Amino acid sequence: MNRPKPEPAQGVKQRRDAALNALVHGVPYIDYLNVQFDRRGDELTGVLSFDEKLIGNPFLPALHGGVTAAFLEMTSMITLSWSYLWEDIESGALDPDELARGDLPRLPKTIDFTIDYLRSGLPRDAYARARITRSGRRYASVQAEAWQDNHHRPIAQAMTHFLMPRPRDT
Repeated sequence: MNRPKPEPAQGVKQRRDAALNALVHGVPYIDYLNVQFDRRGDELTGVLSFDEKLIGNPFLPALHGGVTAAFLEMTSMITLSWSYLWEDIESGALDPDELARGDLPRLPKTIDFTIDYLRSGLPRDAYARARITRSGRRYASVQAEAWQDNHHRPIAQAMTHFLMPRPRDT
């Protein structure tokens, strides 16, 4: 019984990190807001690092609602794209070097975005996770939630519907 030798764990980790990095840096607004993504297996957590430019009301002070909405939409889109590309990344069919050179797959397009603001975002780091509730060939639904100090006290939640990209012609 001759099985192929498994790929070293460090190689798998580097391939996953390179693919996520290329995907994230393919969206300039993510870089502008300085959003990072923490990856644990196939689960992503968005991290919005605090910066003074993110304050909407300096008298409270509170995060700008548009920043909070953009953060949740970005987290939803990157989570959906990551899920969509996961099999290709794992199988090695998607080369992270191609992604790094800018040969990015098409990203899902937002059809509808609904947000509920639950409490003011304080001047500190925020975190978000998204959960795909439906994913088909043409359409996907994603729920996202943002929090700061306590995951059980979210500052906002959102529901996003996406138009899925068509597969590339080969």
